Amino acid sequence: MADKDYYEILGVSRDASEDEIRKAYRKMSKKYHPDINHEPGAEEKFKQINEAYSVLSDKQKKAAYDQYGSADGPQGFGGGAGGQTYSGFDGGGFGGFDDIFSSFFGGGAQGAATQARQRRGADLQYRMDLKFEEAVFGKSENISYNRQGRCHVCNGTGAKNGAQPQTCSKCHGAGFITVTRQTMLGTMQSRETCDVCGGTGKEIKDKCTNCRGTGVEQERHSIDVKVPAGVDDGQQMRLDGAGDAGQNGAAFGDLYVVFRVQPSKKYVRDGADILMNLDISFAQAALGDEVKADTVHGPVQLKVPAGTQTETKIRLRGKGAPRLNGGGTGDEIVTVKIRTPKKLNQKQRDALMAYAAASGDKVKPHESNLFDKFRDAFNK
Repeated sequence: MADKDYYEILGVSRDASEDEIRKAYRKMSKKYHPDINHEPGAEEKFKQINEAYSVLSDKQKKAAYDQYGSADGPQGFGGGAGGQTYSGFDGGGFGGFDDIFSSFFGGGAQGAATQARQRRGADLQYRMDLKFEEAVFGKSENISYNRQGRCHVCNGTGAKNGAQPQTCSKCHGAGFITVTRQTMLGTMQSRETCDVCGGTGKEIKDKCTNCRGTGVEQERHSIDVKVPAGVDDGQQMRLDGAGDAGQNGAAFGDLYVVFRVQPSKKYVRDGADILMNLDISFAQAALGDEVKADTVHGPVQLKVPAGTQTETKIRLRGKGAPRLNGGGTGDEIVTVKIRTPKKLNQKQRDALMAYAAASGDKVKPHESNLFDKFRDAFNK
């Protein structure tokens, strides 16, 4: 590989830090690992990546390579990187099997076995429907749902008549076994969940007849839920330990309560603010007035300034919903809508004509024809 650029193989610059080189190696080795990538040339690329990292991760080899183009210094120029070849997961300074396992699957083999032994219970989800005002002010409610609880006969141990589970005879309590396989890359070892104890590290010789050794049974569970004031549609809260019981006495999962808020006919939520429309007449908008406006906290008197235009927004401080986790209360924002009458009596008509004349407007009212009169009579 004397004609190859190790930095180019790993996709890093020549001034890359040790951490950048290590991260690049993990990313590239995961991408081209032959057990994952079955494309032609992936295995050869994987070998090159390991060889490049074995040099660039070693300070002395890296210094020699940077100066002479070979990890062996001037005497090794053109002779490769010391004749090193790929020999399994321990090559390339990756840190052994556990590190490569962590890179591919998110946790080392030992960690995987530990998780298998714990067998924490599953998380559950419960949908709670709330009225608009209940979401604003909060409430307390007792809910019931089905879950996997601890077996009442064996108290979650899975063993019959109070007997205690024994250390697994196959994995000796580790929860995993080591399996050796012959692959195209040579002999490889991997750790797998024990097929006798299922990763628990415990073997139950005489299983509980009620739960058949699992330690759990179906139950109807009830719990008090305190809905915080200010929750909004789609938000959720987590209740620790209210999910399914773990097998063989392991920890319970959690319960996620998802809130579904019914829409209001009058209000709309915008975070902690509450939006509402308010209809007023032309006279109220032009002359100004003090009108009653509804809020979730009760009615208030709202001052409408003279000359208010339609779509004007008036903010009522502190009349919205509480903000979760503190932070005060939102506002109510009232949008003014000027109401135009569909029908006028003669006095109203005369008054508007006089207003138009005083304003210098030339208005030619639409006169109802015979068809309009017939339609109005029919509608009545």
